[in-house]
Amino acid sequence: MISKNQIKQIQTLHLKKNRDAERLFLAEGIKTVTELLLHRTEMIKALFATPAFIDENAGLIAKNNIEATSISEIELKKISVQTTPNSALAICSFFKEQELAYNFDLKYSFYLDDIRDPGNFGTIIRLADWYGISTIFCSNSTCDLYNPKVIQATMGAFLRVKIIYLPLPDVIKNYKIKTVYGAVLNGKNIYKEKLNNGLIVIGNEANGINEENLKLITQSLTIPSHQASGTESLNAAMATAIITSEFFRQTRM
Repeated sequence: MISKNQIKQIQTLHLKKNRDAERLFLAEGIKTVTELLLHRTEMIKALFATPAFIDENAGLIAKNNIEATSISEIELKKISVQTTPNSALAICSFFKEQELAYNFDLKYSFYLDDIRDPGNFGTIIRLADWYGISTIFCSNSTCDLYNPKVIQATMGAFLRVKIIYLPLPDVIKNYKIKTVYGAVLNGKNIYKEKLNNGLIVIGNEANGINEENLKLITQSLTIPSHQASGTESLNAAMATAIITSEFFRQTRM
C-alpha cells in the first residue's frame, strides 16, 4: 500500500527542479524497470509495482534487497506521468558524474543542439544504442535526460548511452574534433559524400542549428527528398536515424 505522503513525494519528481534538488528520477514500464533490476540495481531507491510484476521478479527484488511496494493500477496512475501506466515505477538515483574519454578519430557521435521534445531525445538515445554510439553530446538547452518521458522513450538505452551537456565550442576543443558535420536543409547530399568519423550536429526541431553553432560546422549535409515532396523537413529523430544509418554503413560495414 502506498501512502498519500509517498504519492505527493513521487509527484514532485515530475518536475525538473525537484529532480535536480533530490538527484532522483522516475523510470517507468516493464522493459525499463526490468533492465534496471538486471543491470543497475544500485540505482533503484524504491520500487512501486503491481502484485503480478513483483511476483514475477521476486527473486531479483529479494536478491538485491530492493524496497518494493505493491500497488494497484489506480494508485500507479496517480504517480505516473504516462497516460497509460505500465505495471512498474522505480525511483532512481542520478548517474554519478564522471569524465568521459571519446576518440573522434576512431568513432562518430552526435551533438544535439536544443532538442526540446522528450520523445525525440529518447528515440535518439535508443538509436545511438542500436548503432553502438556510447556517448551523445548535448547543448544545455536540450531536453533533460531525467525527464520521465525521455527515460520511457529510450526503452532502457539510457543505461548504456552516456549523455554529456556541454557547449559545442567546448566539445570541439576538449575532444580535439577535426570534422564537425551539420544536418541542414541546404547541405551536400549525404549519399554522395565520403563520410568519416567526427561530430554530427542535429538542430532544434523548429529552428535547426543555432547561428553561433552553424559557424563551427566544417561540412554541411542534407538528406535528399523526392522533388515533388510537399514535406518541408523531417522529424529530428527520423533525420537522425537516416544519418546514423549512412554513417554506420560507410564507417563500420
